Amino acid sequence: MEPLQRNRNRRRLAGLAAAGVVAAGSVLAGAVPAAAADPQVYVALGDSMASGPLIPNPTGPLACARSTHNYAHLLAAKLGVATFRDVTCSGADTGDMTSPQKLSIGGVDTGTAPAQFDALSADTTLVTLTIGGNDAGLVGIAQDCMQLDPTATPCKDKLTAGGVDQVAARIDASAPKIAATLDGIHQRAPHARVVVTGYGLYIRKGGCWPVQPVLPVDADYLQGEVHYLNQTIAAQAGANGATYVDVETPSAGHDSCQAPSDRWVEGYVPTALAAPLHPNARGEAAYAGIVGAATTAAARG
Repeated sequence: MEPLQRNRNRRRLAGLAAAGVVAAGSVLAGAVPAAAADPQVYVALGDSMASGPLIPNPTGPLACARSTHNYAHLLAAKLGVATFRDVTCSGADTGDMTSPQKLSIGGVDTGTAPAQFDALSADTTLVTLTIGGNDAGLVGIAQDCMQLDPTATPCKDKLTAGGVDQVAARIDASAPKIAATLDGIHQRAPHARVVVTGYGLYIRKGGCWPVQPVLPVDADYLQGEVHYLNQTIAAQAGANGATYVDVETPSAGHDSCQAPSDRWVEGYVPTALAAPLHPNARGEAAYAGIVGAATTAAARG
């Protein structure tokens, strides 16, 4: 994608997103009100950002790395829902919403997880969704950008060679897939409020090499791609009848460069029980508060 075209796309996405964004602001994890009066059926869909890999305690298929302390479990408890189905699974992409997901642990096949949409039903009243990161391959790209040599060539140079941003192109390609996912949710759960999250702030501007072994220019590039993905998700939510929840902005001061006690996400070498480059328990709890406030606002609206 040419830089000029990408800038135009960013402006277009920002305009579309405005209709679907719920500003999370400085909402904290304890701000979710008690259960709604009517019984709720809550279905949680998504990838590892939502499943909470390596955060105690595991539940469901082991390869899905789903935690009882992910944001969906915490939100379900706060809302006091009557029925809760969490089918989030590490490694999931948009294709795994409608097709069984192949599972493995350490390269060993462990079978499949059912298509996540199988958990939806006509009586579903709330759906949360976190998806798109694996369609863009962001975690793998971030792993490839790890660099212990401060004089090395930035990985951004390779990923934007010839004026084409390969990662942004993948994100653009994910947009219609996210739209189709949202349409599929509405078809299967026509009465549900659909709340879609973005992804958090993983590394601050300029990075913090060598605390996190990624060069400053690559730190800005990688978080910039996360931001672009968030804009894309927000635009698709706004265009397809869903509420978008920004978790990137309220994550300021909680990225992987911060002290372990302040981090919502872990870096390349975790300091807490969580997967590398993923939210920890503190982050999932914060997301539960942010998503919960947006969910409540959407219900009142």
